[in-house]
Amino acid sequence: MLSAIRRSFDLIEQFRGQRWTLARVPAEDPVVYDMISRAETIGVFQVESRAQMAMLPRLQPRSYYDLVIEVAIIRPGPIQGDMVHPYLRRRSGVEPITYPSPEVRSVLERTLGVPIFQEQVMQLAMVAAGFTPGESDQLRRAKAAWRRKGGLGPFERRQVDGMRERGYPEEFAQRVFHQILGFGEYGFPESHAASFALLVYVSAWLKCYEPAAFTAALINSQPMGFYAPSQLIRDAQRQGVEVRPLDVKRSDWDCRLEPGRDGAPALRLGLRLVKGLSHEAVTRLIDARARAVFSDVQELAARACLDRRELGCLAAAGALESIAGHRHRASWNVAGVEMPLP
Repeated sequence: MLSAIRRSFDLIEQFRGQRWTLARVPAEDPVVYDMISRAETIGVFQVESRAQMAMLPRLQPRSYYDLVIEVAIIRPGPIQGDMVHPYLRRRSGVEPITYPSPEVRSVLERTLGVPIFQEQVMQLAMVAAGFTPGESDQLRRAKAAWRRKGGLGPFERRQVDGMRERGYPEEFAQRVFHQILGFGEYGFPESHAASFALLVYVSAWLKCYEPAAFTAALINSQPMGFYAPSQLIRDAQRQGVEVRPLDVKRSDWDCRLEPGRDGAPALRLGLRLVKGLSHEAVTRLIDARARAVFSDVQELAARACLDRRELGCLAAAGALESIAGHRHRASWNVAGVEMPLP
């Protein structure tokens, strides 16, 4: 995603002459959060999966820290520890936010009394059960390996007894240990989620305000993410992006931006999308094109040194339409090309 963001910034600079950086992207834009809350997040870092997209309209992120929560909450740890629904109920006001002690409140207040982050579970062991920092670290190590090796039994007794001695109800102590077991499946540290959330926001901002550049950059960064280029292209078209087809006369290897309707950028698809066509073949094509425009498929084959298989790939992708007509006609043209003798 960092590569895709850098490529987006480069494309915007080439098209508009305006240079963006991570630090210059306007923070906390409500329009961006509106888009995220509608789960219009195909291509957006970390929140493009079906599970995340199902969560976004329920969580309704309105701030950067909400994105930190969103990144961390759809993970095996919080899910296995049964933390997702309590957090949502508390966030929506359906369930009251309560804390059994000021010490627990100091650990969980930022997440509405529900442990979402890996370090919160460890902090609970210290403030509520009397674990030393060393014991808490041992618990962290044992938690990470308990599925394979077991060995959490002594920690359970130590924690439950420690919490009961400090006046916490048995039910609360057992629930906290259940949450620790959940984090054995995989949970995020808060600092990790915070770093990811920045990329969530920046990629969402790009999708919201520069969808043509963002889509081009995503395709140019493939393979990545959950979605194939065809899905990214359809999503961009739904956002109103003008998508221009593959064309041996105009397309480069990468997708790029061209002046479109009303001065808005149009997305010209790149020849990297032609299945079976190598970068080396495209380089020959572009070098030949720089010297003179192709008039027909025979000239393209001769000047770019393309064999019939490579021409067939271009025909099947519709990239020969400007010199040979639609795909079927282009395929007939390819079949009639005279190849040099070996």
